[in-house]
Amino acid sequence: MLRVDPAQRRRLEQITINLTARIDEARTNAWLGEVEGLQHSLEAAKTKLARLDRTIRTTQATTTNLGMPTTATHHRK
Repeated sequence: MLRVDPAQRRRLEQITINLTARIDEARTNAWLGEVEGLQHSLEAAKTKLARLDRTIRTTQATTTNLGMPTTATHHRK
């Protein structure tokens, strides 16, 4: 599965805004088939945004500092 680059988040937001405006225009002009297609695209864009946000939160929340490893010394008698 391809993942959206976090740097492209703003672009994806602009796409959803544009799709919403196109849906409104299609409704105004009674282009019902166009409305349906655009709604599918809008839902896909919103899903990508949600997945991207979830990935960003999860990545930030699950980073754990494990510290520096140490080696055990064994003493023989």
